[in-house]
Amino acid sequence: MADSSLAPLAPVSPASPVASDVARGICRLFARNDIWCIPEMPLPGGRRADLMGIDAKGQIVIVEIKVAKADLLGDAKWPDYLEFCDRFFWGLSPELDRACMETEGFMPDRCGLIVADGYDAEILRPAPLQKLAPARRKAQVERLARAAMRRRQVEIDSACSQWGAGEFA
Repeated sequence: MADSSLAPLAPVSPASPVASDVARGICRLFARNDIWCIPEMPLPGGRRADLMGIDAKGQIVIVEIKVAKADLLGDAKWPDYLEFCDRFFWGLSPELDRACMETEGFMPDRCGLIVADGYDAEILRPAPLQKLAPARRKAQVERLARAAMRRRQVEIDSACSQWGAGEFA
């Protein structure tokens, strides 16, 4: 049976150029810390995590990226992501006012905070560990792995069609 969460192919970067810069900076920070993630990861229930990854201990990390105040303050869907990760971070552009991030509505005791641009990122508040149940973690790791492999295969197929069979034959 096909995994419906993988079709159609998800975009490989957030829509906004500023959001893609924030995602790039966070991915660079995470890579230095042995956390590997992919953008726009579909979740059960029709949601998509802006970034979702796995750390060296097998813990799942989700980052919700915000670059505009209206989007940050108007987002009511983000609490749905908490049931799919061990750690949750807000990823914000440096220009965005962060004062609201300390209010109870943004769960500072549950959510980490990262500020990033296109070159790098800094964790301003670590995300507390809220361990997933083992069965939930296993299912999420498998979904994440399948999505990453599918995206890689699409990249390979695209390269083959652009340059002929070449090295991928």
